[in-house]
Amino acid sequence: MSLSINASDQSALRLKEFADGNETFQQTYFKKHETQLLNLVKEGQHPRALFIGCSDSRVIPDLIVQSNPGDLFVIRNVGNFVAPYKPDEDFHSTAAGIEYAVGVLKVSEIIICGHSHCGAIEALYAASCETSMIHTAKWLTLGEKAKSMALLALGSSTPKAELLRATEHLSIITQIENLLTYPYVKKLVEEDKLFIHGWYYDIETGGIEYYDPDSYQFRPLSELGD
Repeated sequence: MSLSINASDQSALRLKEFADGNETFQQTYFKKHETQLLNLVKEGQHPRALFIGCSDSRVIPDLIVQSNPGDLFVIRNVGNFVAPYKPDEDFHSTAAGIEYAVGVLKVSEIIICGHSHCGAIEALYAASCETSMIHTAKWLTLGEKAKSMALLALGSSTPKAELLRATEHLSIITQIENLLTYPYVKKLVEEDKLFIHGWYYDIETGGIEYYDPDSYQFRPLSELGD
């Protein structure tokens, strides 16, 4: 089988910015932190947390929490969704990442981070999904419970922006519920060996809120531990 890749001059020009960026990275950040980065090669990774976030290009996990290489094991997908546990031998990329982070890397924290102005959440309220996008349409059903909860709580006459923000927050909670359907996750949570956190990143302010299960509210992350 032959594989044809478009390597036109125009395409190469568009990617040159990334190439220049990599060269800058090698000469600045990598050189400055070379010892630390090479230690991660020698000693392997021991991340403190599994971060499940959205693929949205405006949400960059390491940037928004200023973490270092090796701190976060990151899974990103459309909508930061977690499909319920399904013990079959089909392909499950998010589930495989969760399994590896918990079973092999032994992370002690899992963060599910949603964000404002999420395209996946907005798509839930669209009239229809492009019929050719069969995988996207199926994946978006993972947000339907949050949409139903938002409509029930606020009513369909609520301004769309308010409905979207509520659905984004509620989706984080429903994805946590889905995560707890994984037997090995639930077991470790019940043994206080694994802790799950729901975060909401506001792309307009840069701030993060966390879900407080005691008050059933999202509170500023800066208040955590107060």
